[in-house]
Amino acid sequence: MTQEEFENIAPSLRGLMFSIACDFFGNQDDAEDVAQDGLLELWKFREQMDVRNSSHRGLAVRIAKHCCINLVRKRRSNMEVLSQDYATLAPLGTDTASSPHEEMELAEMKKAIDLALLHLNPSERRLFQMRQIEGLGIDEIAALTNITPASVKSMVSTARRKIFEELKQKRRL
Repeated sequence: MTQEEFENIAPSLRGLMFSIACDFFGNQDDAEDVAQDGLLELWKFREQMDVRNSSHRGLAVRIAKHCCINLVRKRRSNMEVLSQDYATLAPLGTDTASSPHEEMELAEMKKAIDLALLHLNPSERRLFQMRQIEGLGIDEIAALTNITPASVKSMVSTARRKIFEELKQKRRL
């Protein structure tokens, strides 16, 4: 397939990959990332693709699915780094070393929060991290994400509620 042929079919393949990613993640930001990464991967295979048959659509679907999985894996590794960052934090309200019991409870709480974060959808997780971990204000987050301040506030509140519910369920077990 020539570059010109690829450029002709790329918009429809991008739309297909975007749709798959939207279904997978439930938000357009991640779908945009997947569609972009997917097109780059498809570009690598363009010489082996034949514009006369529809095998390129199947390849686009497979690549989109792989890009979705890769994005999830990347986030999980980022969550592990975040978990390590939690380990360096002192318990709220204290500046001195705590007892071994308090340290153990804090470590368990940090682990439970990390697990609860994995249950959030990607946009909720991102906004929650920006607000709670990075300490950004609602207006700052709104400006960075192009989401209205009211929506940011609502999404962060929903994320907090989901994390709280997840932590409550863990305590019952």
